[in-house]
Amino acid sequence: MSASIDNAHFVLRRLHSLLGLVPVGAFLVFHLWENSQSRLGAAHYNQDVVGALQQLNYLPIIELVVIALPLLFHAGYGLAIIGTGRAEPLRYAYARNRFYWLQRISGIGLILFLLLHVGLTRIAGLLEPAIRADLFGHMQQALSNPAIFTLYLIGLLLAVFHLANGLATAAIAWGLTSSAAAQRRFGWVCAGLGVLLAALGIHGLIGFLIAPGAGAVS
Repeated sequence: MSASIDNAHFVLRRLHSLLGLVPVGAFLVFHLWENSQSRLGAAHYNQDVVGALQQLNYLPIIELVVIALPLLFHAGYGLAIIGTGRAEPLRYAYARNRFYWLQRISGIGLILFLLLHVGLTRIAGLLEPAIRADLFGHMQQALSNPAIFTLYLIGLLLAVFHLANGLATAAIAWGLTSSAAAQRRFGWVCAGLGVLLAALGIHGLIGFLIAPGAGAVS
């Protein structure tokens, strides 16, 4: 019985790791690029970016199967991992132990941020059609509030760290970086990727505030 439970946990952890990168991590990269288009103004963002995505065939099914369900599993099993974690950041001060707990903490923060983000965009858009027609204007107004902007900035940095560190951890778990030197080198690669994604995301947030003003899709 113990062996079968261990095998089940092994499979679930690998699935948790895989879904965190594909499709959840891949969607994060796409979403950051999508929001970076805010710098080109309301008309481009509302019509050429958001409008084009809304015209995709089977969009609700894609969102459910490719984004929502993998994200829910990744978040749910991530919380379960926290309950079984044995790393002690104060007692064992080595870097990998600290990153283990930073990954867990960033995951909890991301769950809270996603509740805000989905409520402010997706749910609000379902309740108010005008928001779907002019998502740029809606985000411009929201991010003009310093508190909302700060929460989005924190959420962005948590998401980027979670992905970059998760990529480095996955490489270890999957045996792609078996030596300490390989782990260190790939860790720097992941850190560089995190910096680039953070810059892209911040560029998108600022774009909502400084790009040409909002205009609804006709």
